Amino acid sequence: MEEKYFEQRVDLSGLSRATFDIRNEIGKVVVGQHKMVDLLVIGLLCDGHLLIEGVPGVAKTLTAKLIAKVIDVNFSRLQFTPDLMPSDVIGTSVFNPKEGSFYFKPGPIFSNIVLIDEINRAPAKTQAALFEVMEERQVTIDGVTHLMELPFFVLATQNPIEQEGTYRLPEAQLDRFLFKIDVQYPSLQEEISILTGQQSRSSAQLLDNVQKILSPENIKNYRQVIQSIIIEPKLIEFIARIVNETRNNPSLYLGASPRASLCILRSAKANAAIKGRDFVTPEDIVEMAPHVLRHRIILTPEKEMEGVTADDLIDNILKAIQIPR
Repeated sequence: MEEKYFEQRVDLSGLSRATFDIRNEIGKVVVGQHKMVDLLVIGLLCDGHLLIEGVPGVAKTLTAKLIAKVIDVNFSRLQFTPDLMPSDVIGTSVFNPKEGSFYFKPGPIFSNIVLIDEINRAPAKTQAALFEVMEERQVTIDGVTHLMELPFFVLATQNPIEQEGTYRLPEAQLDRFLFKIDVQYPSLQEEISILTGQQSRSSAQLLDNVQKILSPENIKNYRQVIQSIIIEPKLIEFIARIVNETRNNPSLYLGASPRASLCILRSAKANAAIKGRDFVTPEDIVEMAPHVLRHRIILTPEKEMEGVTADDLIDNILKAIQIPR
């Protein structure tokens, strides 16, 4: 019987090669954490910001710095603290006595990749300074709008254990993050590899070996490729049903917004693309949904007291909805 071959409708060779190279470069320094690396790449391809949560010492900040290092763009880092002011983030107008006028001095948010360490240590007024820039890629000060240079990508880390000196992020702020990535401890074998790899070389030496892979033009082109990935109408309905269920679930005090539906759609397309497919499958949606939804839903106090987590509830919702085939 003659074998049939189906020609791929979208050329994914360049994107697949770039993803493979990024994994390799980051793998020179970070052992394991493959899922986090893939989600970081997907976030970059989807033009979405990422919130990374994990206990101290699991390479959250290091991996974020490595993503900036493999991309040929500007990078800045912000350490959020309780006394940080909005002007410390976005910049301020400064008076020039020689000219007798004010000029705008940009803050550290004006960069291509911005790493915000311990984002939950700053109060609500400083968080609010990020609302406009994260959603609209612009900052308005004294009635003047300043556009960000693209790509603009925010990576924020937070510690789930420490409570002293931290603030809960506003819901409007959380909704602006494409993913919330939960970073786990390495396995025993991965930890042995970490110790073996770093016994003779410092972290600085390991970082020096990391090569740049992507340019801003590459990112722009790959984002257009992602938009070309094919998704069937029944899968679009599947996404809508998942998000709609979060709004009608008796165990939830707050469900997900329409922005969550768009985020699942975009990330499912990107997940398919980095796996070499030009079409979305139900598995792509099921794989991406927890990362998109876990920070956008709020459980009822009763469920929280029972020890139910957001991931448990999302898993139940996904199992209750029939997967289209």
